[in-house]
Amino acid sequence: MTQPKPIILLDRDGVINQDSDAYVKSVDEWQPLSGSIKSIAALSKAGFKVFVVTNQSGIARGYYNETTLHAMHDKMTALVEAEGGTISGIQYCPHGPDDNCTCRKPKSGMIENIEKQLGVSFEDCPAIMVGDSLRDLQAGNLRGCSPVLVLTGKGRETQYKSIDFYFDIYTDLAAFTIATLQKYQ
Repeated sequence: MTQPKPIILLDRDGVINQDSDAYVKSVDEWQPLSGSIKSIAALSKAGFKVFVVTNQSGIARGYYNETTLHAMHDKMTALVEAEGGTISGIQYCPHGPDDNCTCRKPKSGMIENIEKQLGVSFEDCPAIMVGDSLRDLQAGNLRGCSPVLVLTGKGRETQYKSIDFYFDIYTDLAAFTIATLQKYQ
């Protein structure tokens, strides 16, 4: 008997696209990492629901606005659709680190929004949170998701941090996707 397919939650910057310490501020600066678009499409085509969960404090900092963010997400979505896949939803936090919101990772508000949208709890329904930073893993772990670290973006720095819960590590989103497709076929 096959296992139920988990919901896949992906951080954006450093997992799907190239990250920048100066922030990804425009559609032109939003560049997918090698294999990431095909990976999302492959997961989607195999029956996984794929969501993007991303902190976007560049909005609060005034580096870009929500119109620009939506244009970046439109580009990402169009690239995935061109490969025959679908992104089930995108949650983003526009707040800065000092805004004390409930959505900014490592808090779990964005993940809770996805749970509400789907009518499930990730403590009962399998879900995987894929990220490149400690706060991605913490947010997923907080809601009962299986945390996965990819070594792209800030992942190589993150793997050496003291983390008090178990997580899997993959070189990139493509390696995670191959393993996941094999596990749940």
